[in-house]
Amino acid sequence: MDVIKDLPEIFNDFAEARQNAFLAAKEQKEDGRPLIGQFCTFMPHELAIAMDAATVSLCSTSDETIIDAEQELPKNLCPLIKSSYGFGKTDKCPFFHFSDLVVGESTCDGKKKMYEIMKEFKPMYVMQLPNNPTGEDSLALWKAEIIKFKEFLEEFFKVEITEDKIREAIKIRNEERQALKDLFAVQKQDPPMATGYDIFKVLYGTQFKFHKEDSIKNLKEAVERIKEEYKDEAKRLPKKHRILLTGCPIGGVTEKVIEAIENNGAYIVYYENCTGGKAIEELVDENNPDVYDAMARKYINIGCSVMSPNPRRHEHIKQIIKEYKVDGVVDMILSACHTYNVETYAIKKTSTEAGVPYIAVETDYSTSDSGQLNTRIAAFLEML
Repeated sequence: MDVIKDLPEIFNDFAEARQNAFLAAKEQKEDGRPLIGQFCTFMPHELAIAMDAATVSLCSTSDETIIDAEQELPKNLCPLIKSSYGFGKTDKCPFFHFSDLVVGESTCDGKKKMYEIMKEFKPMYVMQLPNNPTGEDSLALWKAEIIKFKEFLEEFFKVEITEDKIREAIKIRNEERQALKDLFAVQKQDPPMATGYDIFKVLYGTQFKFHKEDSIKNLKEAVERIKEEYKDEAKRLPKKHRILLTGCPIGGVTEKVIEAIENNGAYIVYYENCTGGKAIEELVDENNPDVYDAMARKYINIGCSVMSPNPRRHEHIKQIIKEYKVDGVVDMILSACHTYNVETYAIKKTSTEAGVPYIAVETDYSTSDSGQLNTRIAAFLEML
């Protein structure tokens, strides 16, 4: 896979972040700093930052523990849900083990029911997410849920979360989001400034850096270094097709989709998945005097397929296709993920209206379909 010459160390720091975070999670515990495990992008990180807690994305991207999970969960359930539960049940995820609290959201039905069982062996809090992201009633419900979550954190951890601390946390989290947006923006160039796989290393690794100030600093340094190296034409990547990757969360085994795209003649210039632009595209309004309203408006506007209707995802995809000069859209769907699978019809229509070809690929956490993925994606890229 192509990489910018002399640049791998920039991305390797983030690529190794998850492995290094295993020990860091233990140190968090020993230092008495709370560690909150999360499964989804709807959790308002600002509340955790305001109480000086670290957050970490929990293990859910491998089939290693799925057999264990299927002792309680249906075999025809989404692999992400089974993996999440299996790592918790078997205690094979250091992040789950060291988390003082695990936070979930009532996104899909499978997750909601899985959380009911997970509560039996781990302290959990499940945020009740509105089904419809539009309208003042949904916004009021979600705002009330954020306040309720704040009060739970105060009681559970015996801390006080003031509005001043939340305002400060909003600024910190916004700065991190902006740094990630600036990282994405380097892909607007043609050819892009980095491979999609290298950009993914940074996106994924950021989830496992417990100190936001360090994460922001590292992101800004990486962007500046990438821009500086791009000035040298001899170090630039060759031009290839430009792909927008959307759909279910990417990571672990599903990185095979990234490899299938980039090994067959294209670059991923934008990730619209939960682990990508979907969560960072919009900032929290720092000028809103009501911090809870500000957070509610930002988080309810995340274009997840669990929302019905889901206009934000379509708007975002059209915007990205134009800004990043996208040649094609690849929609990665996990087997039995019904909301994203049903939504492929509408996303195909959105992509076609924007003037670019579209393909949906369904996969799971095994590697048995890697050959088929390569064949299908290679044929799609040939068509471009």
